[in-house]
Amino acid sequence: MKFFHFRIIILFVLISRVPAGAAGLMRSQTDTISKDTAAFVSPYEEDNQRCFKCHGQSKYSYTNESLGREVRAMMFSERIIKKEDFYKANHKSFSCTDCHSTEYTTFPHPGELRMEAKLNCIDCHGGDETYHFDAIAEEYQKSSHFKLESEGFSCYSCHDPHTYKISVRNSQNLRESIAYDNAICLDCHSDFNKYQLLSDHEEINILKKHDWLPNQAAHMASVRCIECHTQINENLPVAHLIKPKAEAVKRCNECHSQNSMLMASLYKFESKEQRKDGFFNGIILNQSYVIGANRNEYLNLLSLVIFGGMLVVIAIHVFFRINK
Repeated sequence: MKFFHFRIIILFVLISRVPAGAAGLMRSQTDTISKDTAAFVSPYEEDNQRCFKCHGQSKYSYTNESLGREVRAMMFSERIIKKEDFYKANHKSFSCTDCHSTEYTTFPHPGELRMEAKLNCIDCHGGDETYHFDAIAEEYQKSSHFKLESEGFSCYSCHDPHTYKISVRNSQNLRESIAYDNAICLDCHSDFNKYQLLSDHEEINILKKHDWLPNQAAHMASVRCIECHTQINENLPVAHLIKPKAEAVKRCNECHSQNSMLMASLYKFESKEQRKDGFFNGIILNQSYVIGANRNEYLNLLSLVIFGGMLVVIAIHVFFRINK
């Protein structure tokens, strides 16, 4: 089976358990942001529409003055930015020319603009104290991805500034968050055409590569790729130090234990007060069994009482036997 088919299978696994209409999207911590998005009107609506007129659809038309007639053409898929997706994303309040040269306002665009240097995330987000972009940049520079920068890899390879959305994970949107984040990885790692732009490796069978994983479908729908493929950093919202594949997590007890590493990554949104026996059952179970999570504090206490009672009975029995 070709790579494309595996991509479809994996995406289906990830999205199949997401509520209808929510696949591939993340809810914000509250409904406020989504309401704001629905009602949002950009102050640059008119300016941006000049760009969306062509880049917001698969086909566009223009007047060719040399031919003296209107010409229709197909827009390259990599250059299509859907207007509705842009105005739901983090940078929805921006003007296109905040990041792109104002010379793009003329058409046809000057050819040399294609060589224009792109802004880096740190150019705007450097010094940010909320999401710690500087620390993220430091981690990224140690990761396997950074080694591909000379081949064209960048922050935008995973986080398209036109459509990327970020929100805080919570117990209500956890499934959607997992599907959204994993789709970012699969966008490249399950699309061999994109993968070849950065690597000369042969086509990878992702499902076969992970066939050692028990109950593979449940794992892929319940945890993010980065849980096993990054070095956990409790001080960052999301770890960005992608480790070599040889260092990927493969030991069950690293997740399925009282000191699960998931506490510092996927479930870090839960406060310590809500954690019991290393897990907070209502969140992590998701209708599945997890070693160490299926516990009841009252049954634990009862078992201790019974065990203590047995010790007392044995002690009394030994006492009377000795003094008989």
